[in-house]
Amino acid sequence: MISAFIGRLFGRTRAPVVSEECWKETLAQLPFLSALATEDLARLRRLAEDFLAEKEFTTSGGLELNDAICLSIAVQGCLPILNLGLDWYSGWVGIIVYPDEFVIPRAIEDEDGIVHEYDELASGEAWGGGPLLISWRDVQMAGSGYNVAIHEFAHQLDMRTGEADGVPPLHSGMSREKWRDTLHTAYEAFCKEVDAAELADGETALDAYASESPAEFFAVVSEAFFETPDLVNTKYPDLYEQLTLFYRQDLLKNRR
Repeated sequence: MISAFIGRLFGRTRAPVVSEECWKETLAQLPFLSALATEDLARLRRLAEDFLAEKEFTTSGGLELNDAICLSIAVQGCLPILNLGLDWYSGWVGIIVYPDEFVIPRAIEDEDGIVHEYDELASGEAWGGGPLLISWRDVQMAGSGYNVAIHEFAHQLDMRTGEADGVPPLHSGMSREKWRDTLHTAYEAFCKEVDAAELADGETALDAYASESPAEFFAVVSEAFFETPDLVNTKYPDLYEQLTLFYRQDLLKNRR
């Protein structure tokens, strides 16, 4: 069964209209969106409709595509670009949705030139030029600081300047040097926190996966920026300020 959104688009160019019922059901599954002002929610809805008109959803692993899947991914994916615009996701169209985590074949060459092949279990993967791969099970886990959709879409923004390195295209007036210094200072502090937590058999406030690289740290912090902004602002106030400048959003302002 094809999604009704995509079905309505067949042979047409206009954006689909999200029904009130489907919109309310999606919002109920994403409680962190309550931080948005009413007018911002309305703009997010229109942006999601435009997103659905532009992107192509397919599924794998026997998952049946439906409106709930498409709209949930569209809404979460559009949140980071609410004040940036849909052009920030130009250059790719495909989104492949898996029912659960999926396997990605990997290959790495060691210092002796020997190539080692292995399979990696993933909940999401963003490729430059597309497609974007994502686990529907993990998408539904949004709301507690873990958001695989925002994570992968943040990677897409990061890769607009080439390889993902944690430095997306910055706006006029933003300092690349200040962004990089702020991000790396927070990243290094987080890596030390992860090391200390491992020694104490404890946990970190952010997903420890963020210590993998500055690019993963940017993606994980972006998840938290939209879901638990108070956490990011408390732990990394300078980075929080840079994120508000880049995303042109401050979800804490409606709580003050």
